[in-house]
Parts: sequence; structure tokens; C-alpha cells
Amino acid sequence: MKVEELLAACPDLMKKWTATSMAIAGSLDPKLMHLVEIRASQINSCANCINMHAQSAREHGETEQRIYLLSAWREAPCYTDRERAALAWTDALTRISEGAPMEGARALLEEHFSQEEQIKLTLMINIINGWNRIAVGFGMFADPAQAKANQAAAA
Repeated sequence: MKVEELLAACPDLMKKWTATSMAIAGSLDPKLMHLVEIRASQINSCANCINMHAQSAREHGETEQRIYLLSAWREAPCYTDRERAALAWTDALTRISEGAPMEGARALLEEHFSQEEQIKLTLMINIINGWNRIAVGFGMFADPAQAKANQAAAA
């Protein structure tokens, strides 16, 4: 299913979903948001979202090195402690059904993020996991430029 078909099949709810996604994403630092989106998409094997969010990350000044190393973020020295906390929380929530340990990830989250930021980050992780499931479930792969145009139309 193409993105346009998805939007046309259920326009009211997809407009609300897209608007909610954009509002949550807009409440976070863009570079951190993109790292979280790419990391969750890697775990979920969502080629569409990896492609789209890697391009957006580059547009916001993210380096190729940091994008490429996300799958090995624990070993890569190029991420800040705050980013590591966000990535640990992303991994834990995205892998929750696998019994991922939450305590250590939650402790790091609480150390580096305010309560408000914790909620925003958690909502963002839920949103990207939802988009991953939509894209993988319907076999979507959109050109990033077209995806941006669709988001603007749905907003």
C-alpha cells in the first residue's frame, strides 16, 4: 500500500495520527528525535523509516558516522550520555515484548531527562514504533520527499 492510499483509506484518523506525530516530534530536540526514530526503526527492520529518518537527520546536521553507528551505539564513543540514555530507553521500550530490562534504562532516563522530557520521549518512541508497524505491515516504502509532502497534506 502506498502512503497516499493509506491516507485516502482513513483520512480523518490518519490526519490526526500524523498531526499527533508531528506535535510530539516538534517538542523534542530534532537531532535526538532522529536518533531515536532511526534506532527504533532499525530494531523493527523498517527500511522505509530508516531511509526517511536518516535523510531528515542529515538535513538537521547529523553526521554519517553517527547515523551508521546507531546499530552499535553502546560501543560507539560518539554519543553523549543523554543520547545514550534516550537510546537505552528506545531499545527497552521497542523490545518490551522480548523482556528487555527496564530498570537500568529507566534509571538512565531519570538521570538525564526531566519528567516532562521523559513523557515526550516515551510518546515519541511509541509514535515511531507505530509508524514502523504501519510501514512494515503494509509494505510501504516512500521517497522521503513524497513522505514530507504527504505529511504536509495530512496536517
